[in-house]
Amino acid sequence: MSDPKLSKLELQILEALWAHEKASIREIQEFFPEPRPAYTTIQTTVYRLEGKKVVRRVRKISNAHIFEPTLARDVARHRLLDDILSFFGGRAQPMMAQLAEAGKLTLDDVRELEKTLKKLESEQKRKGR
Repeated sequence: MSDPKLSKLELQILEALWAHEKASIREIQEFFPEPRPAYTTIQTTVYRLEGKKVVRRVRKISNAHIFEPTLARDVARHRLLDDILSFFGGRAQPMMAQLAEAGKLTLDDVRELEKTLKKLESEQKRKGR
């Protein structure tokens, strides 16, 4: 199963695991703000993530299984970004325009992005020499 689609809850559970590296179902549940999802909801979703091979059991303490992510945060972000970009025809510009119209993209964000792009461009030129 190469690129499993992840729900919002699955991504939130992964965030908890990335923050803690390893955690039990109870520890994952405690990561959520109040009102928290039910223990059984977290449990079912973790088992679903296990089936997708995105998390795995690493050990058992008493009757609690300890889980760790097998999917890196940056890989998950890239997949999610690719999914979002697909709604915009694979192009970043329409997505950025939508973000600006929604008030989620500021001129400071654009300036920081420009710095990042210039840095990446200079790194690519150095590698190309």
